[in-house]
Amino acid sequence: MKTLYSIISVLLVSSLTACMPMTYPPGAKNNVARLSENIFMTEDGANLPFRHWLPKTDPHAVLIALHGFNDYSRFFQQPGEYFSKLGIACFAYDQRGFGAAPKRGLWAGGAAYAHDLNTLVRLVKQRYPDRPVYLLGESMGGAIIITAMSQATMPAVDGIILIAPALWARPTMPWYQTSLLWTLAHSLPWLTLTGEGVEVMPSDNIEMLRALSRDPWVIKATRVETIYGLTDLMDEAFNSATLLHGNTLMLYGEKDEIIPKKPTYAFLQKFLATDATEKTVAFYPQGYHMLLRDLQAPTAWKDIAAWINNKPEKLPSGADNRARQLLAGLIPQMSKEED
Repeated sequence: MKTLYSIISVLLVSSLTACMPMTYPPGAKNNVARLSENIFMTEDGANLPFRHWLPKTDPHAVLIALHGFNDYSRFFQQPGEYFSKLGIACFAYDQRGFGAAPKRGLWAGGAAYAHDLNTLVRLVKQRYPDRPVYLLGESMGGAIIITAMSQATMPAVDGIILIAPALWARPTMPWYQTSLLWTLAHSLPWLTLTGEGVEVMPSDNIEMLRALSRDPWVIKATRVETIYGLTDLMDEAFNSATLLHGNTLMLYGEKDEIIPKKPTYAFLQKFLATDATEKTVAFYPQGYHMLLRDLQAPTAWKDIAAWINNKPEKLPSGADNRARQLLAGLIPQMSKEED
């Protein structure tokens, strides 16, 4: 009880100081962006760790992968190795504030993340001018791709792959959750939360989850203002559903406990309303949030590779048929159930 009173007292005192959640955007553009072996240097001189998985011969396609929240570029290690053996050159980088990138734990802002992606796509297209370029984003990375591709300045790509994109926008959250987030972000923006005691299962690959818990580059305690920034990004991605055009593959695990069904299905209703023939959605009954690292991850890898290589009418796993069956009549029903 004393602890509760202490927290309340701190909140009251802090609210009087009118704290505001902050973003930590890039500095002045005083450099020429470039790629080296292990570094993606941005226009403001930030050195973002850069990984690649290259085929032994000239690639027939190129894939740029964006990691999720509190994760970093190593998330793509196994998929990158798999795709590279199939002739697909893969690249991933630590985004600002994550992994070994500068200003660890601080939110750079959705515009900054989209601009970095824009810059990297241009650099990669210069390196591979005659190869199709694809973007892949997991969770937060998917939200960044959605918002970036909605901008007129984004260079054209040949397709995007969204892995359980972060779409839990404020309109789909319970009121008490949004109220608490606003209060904390405007009173204790520096407060860090660990997520301990929150019983969610991001994957059925327990060995992989244990490895992540030991990985020093995976962020374990998150500033409230960073969560607030992520929520702003999810709002923007959710509202960009009708702006996303072109070849798109979206994968979602039906056991996802991180991004709920309600916002995902609500997004898909608008997303599929236009250019539906260019959009493929796949639902995996045994899939969790970390589809690329779940125990059934190779199933998702094979579907992605098939989609990149030949745009089949049916994915090898049949997960697209599963999605069509569910989306045909269950979206309204699922939305009501989760209200």
